[in-house]
Amino acid sequence: MRAVSVSQTFEATIGEVERRWYDTADWPRWVDGLDTVLAVDRGWPRPGAAVTWQSVPAGRGRVTERVIGYEPLRGQALEVSDDSIRGRQSVAFAPAGDLVNVVLSLEYELLRRSVVSPVVDLLFIRRAMTASLSATLSRFGAGLRADRQA
Repeated sequence: MRAVSVSQTFEATIGEVERRWYDTADWPRWVDGLDTVLAVDRGWPRPGAAVTWQSVPAGRGRVTERVIGYEPLRGQALEVSDDSIRGRQSVAFAPAGDLVNVVLSLEYELLRRSVVSPVVDLLFIRRAMTASLSATLSRFGAGLRADRQA
């Protein structure tokens, strides 16, 4: 499996971060590439529950995220799958004084592989995954700031 990870620190409380992160109604505003949340299982964000969403037209298609680990105020681990990848995504929240550090990671494997897959992954896919996770965290942080200013 390949792995990418990004982190950002936000001026917020752990409670604010967690509430916003697990509020699937707000995901279209900040999850990179997400167009519509299609279904949220009862019990979200606890283990066993899943969220299914549809990407923008040029995106990943239908994405399913199933919770495999959850620790209140600490983070969550998910099995994630779409037409191109399957893997494990995690988010971790850590207090840093008056700030909260959020680490978003994805371990993935490509479902369609060829002789050139390792090179394509190294040159293009890994960069795109990292950029997508960074965009997600940046938009998430913008939403946190807007909430605090309101």
